[in-house]
Amino acid sequence: MTFHIRNFDHARDKAAALSFIEGSQAYEHEVEPNRRLDHAVASDYLPVLLAEVAAKDGRIFVAELDGMAVGWAAITQECHPVFVTEAERDFGYITELFVAAEARGTGIGQALILACEVEARRRGLTQIVNGVLSASSRTADIYAQAGFRPYTAELRKYL
Repeated sequence: MTFHIRNFDHARDKAAALSFIEGSQAYEHEVEPNRRLDHAVASDYLPVLLAEVAAKDGRIFVAELDGMAVGWAAITQECHPVFVTEAERDFGYITELFVAAEARGTGIGQALILACEVEARRRGLTQIVNGVLSASSRTADIYAQAGFRPYTAELRKYL
């Protein structure tokens, strides 16, 4: 099993991207029931993601295993509010990370995270951030293995 990371190509990767979105929704739905599971969610979200990546000078990476797309990661460039020191204001944000079930445990998730880190460094950024659902311990563990530590926590209360 040989994998490699490459740039996303919309024409080549659209079908895989749609399946990754559906897969992410199903994966997250297990711990967060507000995630949509209808097939339209992927076609609704993909153009939103692509627009966000374009507007925020982002980049999408695709992982291929034996010639087949099995995962992806997206990074955008973000900016903290002015109360953060100027030297640390700009940062990379991993907006998407997904690896198909059959390719999990192969190091692909770590390789996708590393690709995002390399991209952030290339831009001169000194930090990278991501969001993880609190109840998704497996995802949090994957990021922890890559050296991520808690930074902020959002709390929610349903009314």
